[in-house]
Amino acid sequence: MGAFDVPLDDERTQLDAFVEEYRAAVEATLDSLTEEQARRALVPSATTLLGLLKHVTWMQRVWFEECVGGTPRRELGLVGNPDESFRLADGDTVASVTAAHREACATARTAVADLPLDTVVTGHRTGPRTLRWVYLQVLRELAHHCGHADILREQVLAD
Repeated sequence: MGAFDVPLDDERTQLDAFVEEYRAAVEATLDSLTEEQARRALVPSATTLLGLLKHVTWMQRVWFEECVGGTPRRELGLVGNPDESFRLADGDTVASVTAAHREACATARTAVADLPLDTVVTGHRTGPRTLRWVYLQVLRELAHHCGHADILREQVLAD
């Protein structure tokens, strides 16, 4: 079921559907690419298709495991800032980064499963947020980076 197929009066279901749609979309930008294509740098920053998936994995762990779950990113083994989260290690592959993303998504689903959208979460270093705010922030980031990934994929496939 896509985001446009859920009842409009069920805000939580709608938010979940949009988040899931963008999670799948960012993963799909790696479909049928070689490891080299997924790592290809086409812009001056560290942004690559594989790096984007690694970043959105990090971002979701920050918002759902740190902010909602209350575990500091240092204890989660996460890099300290967004710029570092794009950087690929030698051992990162399409399969390993995709698996990490899917694991982060599953953990996120579990973390929020029983929480109402008005729940105030306090694990983020910038202060308390409602779960609704976290959903909107994650959705904003996923949509933003899906746009980047679409353009990079188009460039990779044009070569």
